[in-house]
Amino acid sequence: MLPVPERCILLVEDNPDDEMLTRRAFAKNNITNPVVIAHDGAEALEYLFDEKTNAEGGQGLPILTLLDLKLPKVDGLTVLRRLRADPRTRLLPVVILTSSAEQQDLIEGYGLGANSYIRKPVDFAQFMEAVRQLGLYWLVLNSAPPMHG
Repeated sequence: MLPVPERCILLVEDNPDDEMLTRRAFAKNNITNPVVIAHDGAEALEYLFDEKTNAEGGQGLPILTLLDLKLPKVDGLTVLRRLRADPRTRLLPVVILTSSAEQQDLIEGYGLGANSYIRKPVDFAQFMEAVRQLGLYWLVLNSAPPMHG
């Protein structure tokens, strides 16, 4: 039997600087899970609901999805709504990682079933610490629900 590869982290982020910063923060905090990048909401949905991703031999659903809200094509709240409406992805851990400080986004994000809502710190040291804690909790301490795929 082949060893199961580490489950990936899906980062849904359209800003190349934030993507680079997040990858750098993962590396500095020894978060070694493969990272799949979706640059807009449509790309994220295509990845999550692609038969090849979830079929035997595919890499399966991510262990964690980090979801920005302000995305081109399909916004983050619509992505979250679609994830929670489908039995295959209903239990997938989703952390909203956004610069949005709008109270309505926070309320709607939790209302649609986000597991956590984190505002991106502007300061790099704060961002590094946020990613360290995020990785420690979601990838080490948290007992994730079993996923098919």
